[in-house]
Amino acid sequence: MPRFDLAPEQLRVYRPDVAEPADFDEFWTTTLASARAKAAPPRLRRVDSPLRTVEVFDVTFSGYDGDPISAWLTRPAGAEEPLPVVVEYLGYGGGRGLPHEHIAWASSGYAHLVMDTRGQGSGWGTGGGTPDPHGTGPSAAGYMTRGILDPAEYYYRRVFTDGVLAVDAVRGMDGLDANRVAVTGTSQGGGIAIAVAGLAEGLVAVMPDVPFLCHFERAVGMTGRDPYQEIVRYLSVHRDQVERVFTTLSYFDGVTFAKRASAPALFSVALLDQTCPPSTVYAARNSWNGTAEIVDYPFNEHEGGLGEQWLRQARFLTDAERTP
Repeated sequence: MPRFDLAPEQLRVYRPDVAEPADFDEFWTTTLASARAKAAPPRLRRVDSPLRTVEVFDVTFSGYDGDPISAWLTRPAGAEEPLPVVVEYLGYGGGRGLPHEHIAWASSGYAHLVMDTRGQGSGWGTGGGTPDPHGTGPSAAGYMTRGILDPAEYYYRRVFTDGVLAVDAVRGMDGLDANRVAVTGTSQGGGIAIAVAGLAEGLVAVMPDVPFLCHFERAVGMTGRDPYQEIVRYLSVHRDQVERVFTTLSYFDGVTFAKRASAPALFSVALLDQTCPPSTVYAARNSWNGTAEIVDYPFNEHEGGLGEQWLRQARFLTDAERTP
């Protein structure tokens, strides 16, 4: 697959002017305040597991509108001191799966919360279990256009709120260090992590891996792949709704969240990625309000760095925790 986006030297300085709603901060402050007012304490149930070095808990916490969100919490067996935490968000269409699929962080000495993505979990992997009880108007197949004519009804308003309240939840759990919480995710999960970084205070690190949901106007017009193509298909039918659609998306753009994110970040980008074009990733990284490193994978598509990137994340997080 040949490179199709900007040249590497252009990507390194690419910082577009992305539309930002005047009431962006008010919108999210009100959204989170409403969700937190309805939140109940998280519920944890220890799971009998063949894992011997890792403890497993089935977690339910309150997300948007008080909706119950499922998650797995894994942690090193027998740990007594308050543990640093990694909260992970998932790629598009996947669910939290099974606990033994998520043991790398716990094996490295961290508590690890894997958040189910509401309404998803049937596209790949071993499934999810969190419904999305909120309705939507006409939409294209998938999740990208659900409620897309109104920011208050848009699907990712609920998902991003769930992501922030996942951080709230781990900060309220016994045995976890509320002051040492990092967030991460790949693709859609990376986009959620960026949004959470712009909305939640006090994170020690943010690790978006080939992130989705950034610089919508460029992505929708550039790539021919899903999930961005869901928006194209919707607009090919609803021809008179272009302005409304992109107005809604402006409340959810990773570039705008990046401007509000101050925690140290480690991005990854794949220069042959036609799912999340490299310029859209760089647009978020180059707009980051704090320090943001980025790892290029010049000959990879959307799979990015896989296990090699995880090793980089582990070293990065260790260094971030040591920095006062």
